[in-house]
Amino acid sequence: MIRRQRLAAGVGALLAALTAGLAFPAGAVADETTASAPKVNLVLDVSGSMRAKDIDGGTRMAAAKQAFNEVLDATPEEVQLGIRTLGADYPGDDRKTGCKDTAQLYPVGPLDRTEAKTAVATLTPTGWTPIGPALLKAADDLDGGTGSKRIVLISDGEDTCAPLDPCEVAREIAAKGIGLTIDTLGLVPNVKMRQQLSCIAEATGGTYTSVEHTDELTDKVNQLVDRAADPVVTPVATQGADSCAKAPTLKSGLYTDREEFGQERWYRVDVDPGRELRASVSVAADRAMNPGHGVLLRAVTVHGREIVRGEAAGNGRTDVVSTGLRYPKAESDEDEAPAETVCLQVTNSFSPAAGVKTTPGMPLELTVDVVDGPSQASDVASFGLGRGWWLLGALVLTGFLAGLVWGWLSRWRVAVWRTN
Repeated sequence: MIRRQRLAAGVGALLAALTAGLAFPAGAVADETTASAPKVNLVLDVSGSMRAKDIDGGTRMAAAKQAFNEVLDATPEEVQLGIRTLGADYPGDDRKTGCKDTAQLYPVGPLDRTEAKTAVATLTPTGWTPIGPALLKAADDLDGGTGSKRIVLISDGEDTCAPLDPCEVAREIAAKGIGLTIDTLGLVPNVKMRQQLSCIAEATGGTYTSVEHTDELTDKVNQLVDRAADPVVTPVATQGADSCAKAPTLKSGLYTDREEFGQERWYRVDVDPGRELRASVSVAADRAMNPGHGVLLRAVTVHGREIVRGEAAGNGRTDVVSTGLRYPKAESDEDEAPAETVCLQVTNSFSPAAGVKTTPGMPLELTVDVVDGPSQASDVASFGLGRGWWLLGALVLTGFLAGLVWGWLSRWRVAVWRTN
C-alpha cells in the first residue's frame, strides 16, 4: 500500500514538473512577444472648450468620442493601446490644480474594446489644457518594451499651463532616444495652436494635421494607429566627435545623434576594396530658424583630403534638410588588402531665431550602407570628382578652342575694317 502511494506521488511530481517545463517556455515566448509589441497612447483634450458645437453640427467632444469608438473597433490585434486625458476632472479656477489634471483613462496594454469604449463614454468637457504635463505622463505610460511607441495628441487649443512649454517637453522626450514619436491633430485650429502642435510633432519626427470634420479625425487616427503596427527600423543612438581621430566607427545601419548650431560631427566607416560606401544625413529644424541654411556631408581620408561631398540648402519652408554621397573603392591586386577608413563630417549652417534655445542640439539621422561596389573601374570616384574629371577636361578643352576661334575671328574683323 505504501509503495503504491509512493509510486502515485512520484508520478504526480513528474507530471507537475513536465507541466511546469512546458509552461515556462510558453510564458517566456509570451513575454517576448509582449515586449516587442507596438504601443500607442491616445491623448485626448477634454478641456471646457471641447463643448463648442462647430464640427459637423455637433460638439467637438461628440466628434472625438465617435472617432475613438471607430478607431477602437479597427485597432489591429497586435497593437497595445492606451488612452490618457487632459483637463477631464478639475472644473475649478485654481491654475496650479488645473495644470495637474491629466489621468490615464485606459492603461496601455492588450485592448478590451468594450471596456475602452465604456471609459470614453464617461468623458465630459471640464477644465484646463495641460498639454505639457500630459505628454510627460503619456511618455511614462509607454515606458519599457522594444516595439515602436507613438503618442497621438488630439487637442482643440493651445496649452494653458506655461511656462512648461509643450514644445520643450517634446524635445526632452526626443533627447532621451527612446524612439517615441508624437503625432498631433488640431480640431478647428487657429494660428497659435497650429504653431504649437506643429512644433511638438516636428521635435519627435511626427506629423501635424488640422481636422475640421469627424470622418477626417477618424481616418487620421486610424492611419496613425495602423502605422504603429508597421515594422520599423529603430535608429541606434551614437555620439559623433569633434574630429575624425576621436570619431566612433560605424557599421551599416541607421543612427541618431544631436548636432548644435554650426557644430561639426565626425564619424568613421571602414570600406574594403571592391565595396561602395553610401551615406545620407538628415538634420531636423525642430525649432524656429532664420531663413537660409544648409547641411554639408563630406567623406575625407584620415589625412584630411576630401574624397566626395554632398550638400543641400533650405529656405525655412521645410522641416528637414537632407543630403547624401557615395564612394566606391576600387578593387585591389593584393589578396588581403586592408580596408580604408573614411571619415564622414556633418556640418550645418542653421541659425536660431531670436529667443530660441540652442540646446539640446537638433535631431540628426545618419544612414550608413556599405555594399558591393561597381564592376567597372571607371565608376570609381577619383579625387572627389569621379567621372567629373572627364567633364572638367572637356570643358577646359572646349573653352580653349572657343578662345582660339574667337581670337582669330576678332583679328580677321579688325583687318577687314582697316582695309576698308
